[in-house]
Amino acid sequence: MQAENGGATRVYVHDLCLVDRNVAGASACDARILVATQHPRQPPKGDDFDRALSLALCIHAAVKMFSKPCQFLLIACSLVLLAACAQQPQWQLNDVRGHLPDLQFDLTADNGKPMTAADLRGKYVLMYFGYTHCPDVCPLTLVHLHLLMQKLGADADQVRILFVSVDPARDTPQVLHQYVVAFDPHVIGLTGTADQIAEMAKRYRAAFNRNAPQPDGGYEVSHSSAIYIFDPQGRARLLGTSADPVDEFAHDLKLLIQSG
Repeated sequence: MQAENGGATRVYVHDLCLVDRNVAGASACDARILVATQHPRQPPKGDDFDRALSLALCIHAAVKMFSKPCQFLLIACSLVLLAACAQQPQWQLNDVRGHLPDLQFDLTADNGKPMTAADLRGKYVLMYFGYTHCPDVCPLTLVHLHLLMQKLGADADQVRILFVSVDPARDTPQVLHQYVVAFDPHVIGLTGTADQIAEMAKRYRAAFNRNAPQPDGGYEVSHSSAIYIFDPQGRARLLGTSADPVDEFAHDLKLLIQSG
């Protein structure tokens, strides 16, 4: 209820004076929330005070918003944006949508046949750069991805894994085939000329470098370890590494599949 005293209006809620507005000298947006004890009619009592304060805050906010239409519009737009953000998927890997190019290549698959990105339209694609003579990281990554396929269950049928060789001199289609089938049936080995591989690596900002020869003539290839995830339209969506837990990959892929 309100009690008027000269040019001032005080709003009392549950016998507590919470809003004091000087009508003659100020606009509605100059209303001030006062501490209840500044103008007590009765001492505040527990829950009554909390309810009164909440109501007064709502009154104060409403007065300020409607007295400034532009400010009200700004608040409304902010609320809409916050609601939209809340509906966005909560990715556990890195969201790279719009930051990496679509899936595109023209290489040779481990079955000896040419393959392009168009052959994989409609599938979710995981891509990794590695090589068959890799002593540790590559086999561990492929085991990691095999466990991921197991976690996906029936959804794994919608996924393909591309193992792109950064050692085309040794990784012929036949060598690649023997290597990838040992890990998971969803893996496709890809190879090509040195220029083709270099161009593809550059496209996806992957790095690799052939190290100095070993005494036996062999060599290792240093390379980055990113795992790229593309949607069925070939758009780059997520980025992870074998250091990310399998559960995080499974969580994000399931979200991606559910979103269509």
